[in-house]
Amino acid sequence: MVSAQSPSDAAAPDATPGQEPKTTIQVQSQLVLVPTSVELGKDTLYELQASQFLVEDNGVPQRVRLDETDDTARPLSLVVAVQCSRSAEVEFDKIRGLPTMIEAITGDAPAEVAIIQFGTGEELLAGFTHDVRTRDMALNKLRPCDYDGGATIFDAVDYANTLLEAHKATGRRAVLLISETRDHGSETKPEAVIKELGRSNTVVDAVAFSPGRDEVVDDLKHGGGSGVMGLLFMGVQALRKNAPKEFASMSGGEYVNFGSQKGFDKGMVSLANHVHNFYMLSFVPRFPPDTKEAVAAPGLHRITVTIPEYPSSIVRHRESYWNGPTDAPSPAAGSAPLK
Repeated sequence: MVSAQSPSDAAAPDATPGQEPKTTIQVQSQLVLVPTSVELGKDTLYELQASQFLVEDNGVPQRVRLDETDDTARPLSLVVAVQCSRSAEVEFDKIRGLPTMIEAITGDAPAEVAIIQFGTGEELLAGFTHDVRTRDMALNKLRPCDYDGGATIFDAVDYANTLLEAHKATGRRAVLLISETRDHGSETKPEAVIKELGRSNTVVDAVAFSPGRDEVVDDLKHGGGSGVMGLLFMGVQALRKNAPKEFASMSGGEYVNFGSQKGFDKGMVSLANHVHNFYMLSFVPRFPPDTKEAVAAPGLHRITVTIPEYPSSIVRHRESYWNGPTDAPSPAAGSAPLK
């Protein structure tokens, strides 16, 4: 989330001699970004207005804004994180078109891309670069590693998010995660990743190795439980079942899976299309929504987005965010050798 201070929150002038000093109250607001795509049947709905979206935070309607900036004008900072261990070895031939696909994802926007591969640990193959040749050279360095090692997906997403934070990326922040569906051996706890990802407005687009057809139920939407701990518990359990899918759902990204090169190429084309056809909604959490000060409870919040005029539309959007402080931040990002 992004902190913002309203003009009315500016410090009051010092009191004149003999008068009581004025009390200064500063209110920090949290701007929540909600990337949203809308489809009706096989068609994407364009030119919707902010007033047509109903955005709720823990069931409370919010005042929503719509960023109408053209997609090509939004700077993009992207971290590509590719699993190189375990079953990844048999998938590398299928993803050889990755450089072309990343070009389609970045499009005409000012883009800087960093590349990492991970197994049991992370290796930074290239820091953030605007140079396409440097980026593609790094992608060509991707190699299978440590077949019997781990698949530390939680660690990798946390590392990618830390790279973006350390880089102080000011535009759109995104992670392209290519991995199997289940985490194996991460030291980072899933709840810590949920908090940091939910705080930083980072989108995760995920491409999974052949996960089969047993898609997990979206626990954040349909699960039981209540309150902050209930939502966080459901998020953790969902991540353990299918980490890429839930990272994408929580952050407002896209999720695709593949079992062949054709499936990978088709999935990446679909992902690229969705990346360039979304609405960037935002709101400052307010409870009730007509108050001047944000009083959102700390913890994990559930976001829902609907379009009352189009009740049968398919709306994909960010499903949660974290309000308030998180645990101590990760160490400064840098190149870390694969373990």
